[in-house]
Amino acid sequence: MAEKVLMKGNEAIAEGAIIAGCRHYFGYPITPQTEIAAYMAKRMPKIGGTFLQAESEIAAINMVYGVAAAGKRVMTSSSSPGISLKGEGLSYLAGCDLPALVVNVERGGPGLGGIQPSQSDYFLATRSGGHGDFRMIVLAPASVQEMASLTIRGFDLADKYRMTSMILADGTMGQMMEPVDLNFEIGETYDKPWAARGTDMKREHNIINSLSLVPEELEELNFKRFEKYAEIEKNEAMWEEYLMDDAEICVVSFGITARISKNAVDAARSQGIRVGMIRPITLWPFPKLPFKNAVSHIKEFISVEMSMGQMIEDVRLATECRRPVTLCNRVGGMIPSPEQVLASIAEADGKEADI
Repeated sequence: MAEKVLMKGNEAIAEGAIIAGCRHYFGYPITPQTEIAAYMAKRMPKIGGTFLQAESEIAAINMVYGVAAAGKRVMTSSSSPGISLKGEGLSYLAGCDLPALVVNVERGGPGLGGIQPSQSDYFLATRSGGHGDFRMIVLAPASVQEMASLTIRGFDLADKYRMTSMILADGTMGQMMEPVDLNFEIGETYDKPWAARGTDMKREHNIINSLSLVPEELEELNFKRFEKYAEIEKNEAMWEEYLMDDAEICVVSFGITARISKNAVDAARSQGIRVGMIRPITLWPFPKLPFKNAVSHIKEFISVEMSMGQMIEDVRLATECRRPVTLCNRVGGMIPSPEQVLASIAEADGKEADI
């Protein structure tokens, strides 16, 4: 049996990146993700890697751009205000079709907000995170184990499709500690003939560039990029279903709120309420299939979020508005309780919850 290591979520992300072959990290400290940078500062020099605390978040994402252009696995991490600063760089990465991993351990906002956990960057992550028409693959871990495993998965998907992957976690996931099994089987390695890393005079020069001054050419690039996105939507959506076979009510949640919601689902089941849960693991591509299958027997969906209601829009789209979708939420760094979620479930069922 594999030995497990007790780790913080932020540390699990960093170790997962190292296991995935990342040897270049550029970042800037900001609560509640600073442990990622601290961990990389200790580990990277010992394994022949590069750790650099940039002078700003903007500098960090542009350093990521440079290493990604050379075909190496590279990452950066930040929290909500810092991710906003990286927006232009994220768009440049997309415009050059460069693979990279970006971690956002969210805090409350808008503005400086607070340092407590939030899920209010859902729109920022799933609607591209920068200017122009582009997408990022967005992975939402719900355990410290997944903080590591989805980081590895994020690197693989980034290389496979030549685009940015984002780990979207909240401050609770970053700070909590759980045992982690770090014995991972590393997947496929990807050749990168497009990379700008020297020709040895054996091939034409590769040019990494996001500027297209001929509108017809830029249009064609965007069309091709969205053909790739359609392929990702078809093949890479990930989700977990819990007690959905006979459910009449469906709770939808991700990350830390999914763990809370699962406890509420169990409590509701003990009171005779037929409720289940769908947990999106990829927030983009959003997993539409389980909702398509569920809409025939679910009378109401409940979106549990630490935001004013962002994922709820994707739930409505996935169900084609064929069933009511209600919101159960806390914001500003507050976390929903199992009792609050249970009350929402009971209300949907037309009962008074036994709390």
